[in-house]
Amino acid sequence: MKTSETSLINSAQRGDMDAFNVLVLNYQDMLYRIALRIVHDECIAEDAVQEAMIHAFRHIRSFRGGNFKSWLARVTVNASYDELRRGKRHRAMPLEQFTSEGEEIESPEWMRDSGPGPEERAESSELQRALHGCIKALAPDYRLMVILVDMEGMSYDDAAQVVRVPVGTVKSRLARARMQIRKSLQAHRSLLPAIYQADLMPAVL
Repeated sequence: MKTSETSLINSAQRGDMDAFNVLVLNYQDMLYRIALRIVHDECIAEDAVQEAMIHAFRHIRSFRGGNFKSWLARVTVNASYDELRRGKRHRAMPLEQFTSEGEEIESPEWMRDSGPGPEERAESSELQRALHGCIKALAPDYRLMVILVDMEGMSYDDAAQVVRVPVGTVKSRLARARMQIRKSLQAHRSLLPAIYQADLMPAVL
């Protein structure tokens, strides 16, 4: 943990709201994306992040060191699921790009966003919708691994801290999630670049 971040945490633990605001500023976009991908609604995501920040400030004294980003992410994940349990209506979310930590099962290159122009984005919209549907269909535990690792680029260790499971569990859930996505995309092989259409075959045969 950076010295400046440690100092801000210490100040926030003494009740300094300004220090807390500075502390979370660098993470607020990430926290919102995580919430949005869970609740599928912008307004509900904003509510979840707000509740998460209130909870985080009230309980920051319980933070005993380690990865502060993972601690905040865990608070946000919990707040997001709390919002869903309250039965609020949610709409479909836009799918954003994947990134990959890729150790045992590499995230295929076509799941990444390399910054295409408007025309290329329009051509890939159908594939994006297909990917979105595949991810949304995953079991919640698997989907959360994809969100944290493939979408937010967290390490296995950080993701394990967020969901409070062993690193091996993170790896196995993510491997299964990626395999299910690959199998689901079999129905959309024609949308993939030709070089990756063949890459799907071993996963589904």
